[in-house]
Amino acid sequence: MKSDTSSTSRRHQTSNKIYRYIYDSQDFCSRQSLSRDLNLSLPTVYQHLSELMAAGLVQDSGELQSTGGRKASGLSIVPDARTAIGISVTENQLRISAADLRLNELAYREIPIETIVRFADLGSLLPQVIEQFRKDFSISSEHLLGVGIALPAVMSPDSRYITAAPTLHLKDTSVEGLTAQIPYPTYVENDATCAGYAEWFLHGTPKDMAYLSLEDGVGGAILLGNSPYIGENRRSAEFGHMCVEPGGLRCSCGRQGCLEAYCSPRRLQQESGCTLQEFFRKVECHDSGCTLLWENTLRHLAFGIYNIRMALDCNIILGGFLTEYLVPYFPRLREYAAALNPFESTADYLHLSVLRKHTISLGVSLHFVVEFLKYV
Repeated sequence: MKSDTSSTSRRHQTSNKIYRYIYDSQDFCSRQSLSRDLNLSLPTVYQHLSELMAAGLVQDSGELQSTGGRKASGLSIVPDARTAIGISVTENQLRISAADLRLNELAYREIPIETIVRFADLGSLLPQVIEQFRKDFSISSEHLLGVGIALPAVMSPDSRYITAAPTLHLKDTSVEGLTAQIPYPTYVENDATCAGYAEWFLHGTPKDMAYLSLEDGVGGAILLGNSPYIGENRRSAEFGHMCVEPGGLRCSCGRQGCLEAYCSPRRLQQESGCTLQEFFRKVECHDSGCTLLWENTLRHLAFGIYNIRMALDCNIILGGFLTEYLVPYFPRLREYAAALNPFESTADYLHLSVLRKHTISLGVSLHFVVEFLKYV
């Protein structure tokens, strides 16, 4: 019996190695390259590929042009063989994405919600919303890996409690009421941590990086080595609450002068009295009030970026839905950040995110993709 178990385990490990090789391959992947690079015999490769193809996980993907002899047949994973759902919870909205194994967005929906008073009310709403979303976009329950929920919140070390969520007006709240009625595996995490990990994953780089999220709230994530650094109290990378203007604007946390108070999309909307699209249209038309407000925002954002660079000395990625509008102003932001730095004349360390839209909802779904890759 022990021998059978050991043999099954070895077979599974070999199958996983083959699948991960195909998943991670940046170039043309063939049966021959699998055999060569994984040190496996071709019969072994063919046998495992046959099983993976029968399971609908791997497919042929064309042929490599040959200079003579038989052309090599390419291989790729089937991206939509499994899906995951990610939900970003904000003060007045649910943003829901369905992602495939490549983190391609298959479906998206926004649902207005009342300001959260009782978490249990949201816990009752979520199963209905998920099922309707799944049916409307023909997402198979059989192939659904799970539902991730991202919150603008500081989580307890065991992820069972929200210790603080200023924009949701929640404190010391159990997440059980949020997930208990969802009939799929669930995962709850801080929104910026999810988005930062997704950026790191998609960049495919082992380099350390800091992620600065510009959403309704301003948050962040720190990636060291191959994993997020969350800190002793899971409060690392709360970049939105570092002070950039002592005695300045009031923040949602109750303090004054926080980066979030100056650089959140909410500030732009509230002070301009218009939507983000209208605001940036006015900036483009050189409206004096909006132009001054945006210039003030960029200056404070550059100050926050400078602080992060001084503290961590690593690449910084800007993400969140505000970055959809930031592209034309990005060179100027780099100039402002570089001018503050006594050690560097440029800010080449600063980059815009790969995921400009729906970063958080896609990011939290990544948890289930990563788990699948471990055990497929």
